[in-house]
Amino acid sequence: MVTIFNRKELYITFSMEEQSSIRQILSQSNINYYVRTINRMSPSFLGSSRGRRGSFGQNMNLNYEYIFYVHKKDYDTAKYIINK
Repeated sequence: MVTIFNRKELYITFSMEEQSSIRQILSQSNINYYVRTINRMSPSFLGSSRGRRGSFGQNMNLNYEYIFYVHKKDYDTAKYIINK
């Protein structure tokens, strides 16, 4: 089980296709992982300029950030597998 106390950041991407591919690779290799998805267009508690500007001029491919975490003991294996 991957928790905040035993995890290590493996990979960060903005691409839906890339995150899907990494999920598939890790699953096929029986490596437990956790993916944190961040919506970069959502308003923050400190305030957001999106409400004033809208989304005009924003690259829509960068709306979501996917951060992969694996257990510390699986990090080296997972890094090797996704970089093949």
